[in-house]
Amino acid sequence: MFGTRLKICGLSRLEDITAVNRHGSDYAGFVFFEKSKRYVDPYKANELISLLRTDIIPVGVFMDEPLDNVIRISRISGVEMVQLHGHESDEYVEYVKRTLERPVIKAYKAGEEGVLEKAKNSPADFVMIDSGAGSGKRFDWTILKDFGREYFLAGGLDPESVGEAIALLEPYAVDVSSGVETDGIKDEKIIADFIKAVKYGGRYA
Repeated sequence: MFGTRLKICGLSRLEDITAVNRHGSDYAGFVFFEKSKRYVDPYKANELISLLRTDIIPVGVFMDEPLDNVIRISRISGVEMVQLHGHESDEYVEYVKRTLERPVIKAYKAGEEGVLEKAKNSPADFVMIDSGAGSGKRFDWTILKDFGREYFLAGGLDPESVGEAIALLEPYAVDVSSGVETDGIKDEKIIADFIKAVKYGGRYA
């Protein structure tokens, strides 16, 4: 089995790009939700993505954004995947996939009623199960034991907990943002520790 992939989200500075380039990541997330403290302007994101290693896939993160904005910002920034983190409908997902011809990740909040059934039947290329909209809090992972579809796991992950999550669930990918930060800023040492924990099952010391 191919090992669990990883996504470092909320990149907004040159230092963040340097860190993921140095230590490796499968996906790099850029947040285009303007109310987020990790928001990055699409033109700035384009500059950062141009410096990203070619084997790292840039992902644009949106939340309940008008469809036209998603299309426009994705094209300006140059992201290769789109992550929808709000209440976007299946029709919305299909429109983005069809118009941009890029894969879509649709995020679902673990605590919502019937969410796993919705996620299982989503037309998105990938689904993400999160504790909330970037809450950084963990949920009961055991609900995903027999989920039956590949997914990104997010929420409350850090270098100490991610090895446990992978051992329990073997998710397709893990996603982290606040779990690799110090005082709200991406921390290269923590990023390195997280990546080692994903690759070596928590043995990152």
